[in-house]
Amino acid sequence: MIPDRIIEQGTLTTDGTRAAVEVRLPWYRALPASCIAGATLTIDGVEAPADSLRWQMNGRTFTFDELVPDTDDWWFPTDSAVLSGDIPVPDDESVHKVDVGLVLYIPYIVIGADEVLHIEEHDAKSMTAKKAVAA
Repeated sequence: MIPDRIIEQGTLTTDGTRAAVEVRLPWYRALPASCIAGATLTIDGVEAPADSLRWQMNGRTFTFDELVPDTDDWWFPTDSAVLSGDIPVPDDESVHKVDVGLVLYIPYIVIGADEVLHIEEHDAKSMTAKKAVAA
């Protein structure tokens, strides 16, 4: 596990009501989207509501429920994904504390009958927010 490299430094963006940050896989091998079991995004002590979280990778945006059956999309250790949620963050020069938690299943490490390795990793970094560019 490589938890101190989850958050990509300097990638916090905001449109004023929604914030996003790039994240990297804290594992040494690629995982299918179905193994991304959940995440949290907290900025300056305010956690984004779970129902507002979105996961973007491979040019697509997902809710975490949409990731569950997806075995076609893969997250590779060299690729960043984008985690976003409803958190009002100004795009001024202030420094913000960003916390990300990830919950992953490692399907090829079996630890019991019908049970695979489950990991929960966290990272925190401080950075300023940039204004989000409309897609």
